[in-house]
Amino acid sequence: MNKKTIIIAEAGVNHNGDILLAKKLIDAAAEANVDYVKFQTFNAKNLVTKKAEKASYQKENSDKKTESQLEMLQQLELSEEMHFELISYCKSKGVKFLSTGFDLESIHFLETLGLDFFKIPSGEITNLPYLEAVASLHKPVVISTGMADMKEIEQALQVFLDAKIDKGNITILHCNTEYPTPMSDVNLKAMLTIKNKFGVSTGYSDHTLGIEVPIAAVALGATVIEKHFTLDRNMKGPDHRASLEPDELKEMVSSIRNIEQALGHGRKEPSKSEKKNKEAARKSIVAKTKIEKGETFTEDNLTIKRPGVGISPMRWYEVIGKESLKDYEKDDLI
Repeated sequence: MNKKTIIIAEAGVNHNGDILLAKKLIDAAAEANVDYVKFQTFNAKNLVTKKAEKASYQKENSDKKTESQLEMLQQLELSEEMHFELISYCKSKGVKFLSTGFDLESIHFLETLGLDFFKIPSGEITNLPYLEAVASLHKPVVISTGMADMKEIEQALQVFLDAKIDKGNITILHCNTEYPTPMSDVNLKAMLTIKNKFGVSTGYSDHTLGIEVPIAAVALGATVIEKHFTLDRNMKGPDHRASLEPDELKEMVSSIRNIEQALGHGRKEPSKSEKKNKEAARKSIVAKTKIEKGETFTEDNLTIKRPGVGISPMRWYEVIGKESLKDYEKDDLI
């Protein structure tokens, strides 16, 4: 995960259970030049009970107010065959496939797909058997921390450290699990707190409206950015409303790549592009009035003006009091 920010376009369940819609999401992700397009892998019956209610944001973004969370999720499952089809389609489009597993059965299935790393969703950060199952695979992990406090993050991290997974293969994402997240609740500085406390790479999983916060996260040192996207925010489904549309996703990726370049190497020195402007923008010591040979330089007959090709004004007091070795006209460089 070197210096380039890993950008994960979270398709999630915004395919609405439709493989053709899922492929269109992959098209949009590939066109935006993201690194990964991520889906969600689960068996709804292994994930929620029959009586589990939907989250408030899920209710607000659904036209089926009375359905249970189980009923909603059953319509959003991806079959194993659909996974293989989507992986193949991702390869044809030049974007990497990723998916988050939400139950143990799904974790074992995803392991057979040869994913680059495993993504731990915020809701599973307190699920010890789940964490242990992922840790046992000894793959790099990215951990979302929505709804978690520092103690819960520490406990989850310890599971992976106990499994002898190197800290260099662990990335912790600051996150807020509200869809959409109010700006007042983002608390982006918490990402730095996590980094300083645990000594791991950090990133940000974003649920705000717009693209400002992920860009700011990169400026603060995020190594991974995850952002939900959809083809149309007005579609029915739990996550569409807090997702970017394709043009916005493209703009976010472009902006992040610009910020990566803008961060630079950290040394304060003149850049190649600005060196040519130094002479025009800086100043030199020049004659304020006509000065004759043998006359003493004073604050009355010297001044400071552009261009900066003569004696630097930082040597002002070296020049004051010296005797002129030649005649000068007004504005001549000393």
